[in-house]
Amino acid sequence: MSRPTLTRTLLPVALIALLGGCSLLGSNERSAVTIYSPIVRVQPDPGWPKVDWQLILVKPSAARVVDSPRINVRPSPSELEVYKGVSWAQPATDMLDDALLRGFEDSGRIGGVARATTGIRADYKLAMDVRRFEADYRGQPTPTALIEVNAKLIHVIDQRVVADRTFRQEQPVPTTATADVARAFEQSLQAMTTEVVGWTLVTGQADHQQAQVMPTRLRQSSGK
Repeated sequence: MSRPTLTRTLLPVALIALLGGCSLLGSNERSAVTIYSPIVRVQPDPGWPKVDWQLILVKPSAARVVDSPRINVRPSPSELEVYKGVSWAQPATDMLDDALLRGFEDSGRIGGVARATTGIRADYKLAMDVRRFEADYRGQPTPTALIEVNAKLIHVIDQRVVADRTFRQEQPVPTTATADVARAFEQSLQAMTTEVVGWTLVTGQADHQQAQVMPTRLRQSSGK
């Protein structure tokens, strides 16, 4: 089975505000570029707590080769290439940032959530590093859409790291078609977003409740 065309060159594409699955055609049809824009919809888990603290999202970081609108593919363990003729509508960090913001907002479990640039006063901040965002063949005839992200939940006042966890989502791709690759990434990104939103709410709430219990215990001890 032949694999889709790969290229080692990051081709420049001026693509802003284009929706996924469309093509950008030049005077030569062979230069057409298909743009994919994953749509993520988070379904809240009934077990997620409703919280009264506020959260800011720090813009995710990533290595330059990861944080690109090009769709990365790893044909072998030591090689990282890109698919030719296709692109994301946004770099990986922007896709994750947007998906998480919508996920928290749509969850109905937190009233105060915004990007760090808005300047709101928050109790916690979520910092993320995108380590991998690629299609990995792993010696198989078809790739797996792989997303790996490290997340740190930080208490804003004392800059204490409340929790640190690495999340990893993998979605097998049934064929080598780039449309199927993009669809698998959409599924991985949705699962990743859901997992991170739930973990943040549960972990942050546990820490918040613990912080409220401690002063009460101290007051009771001092009153004895």
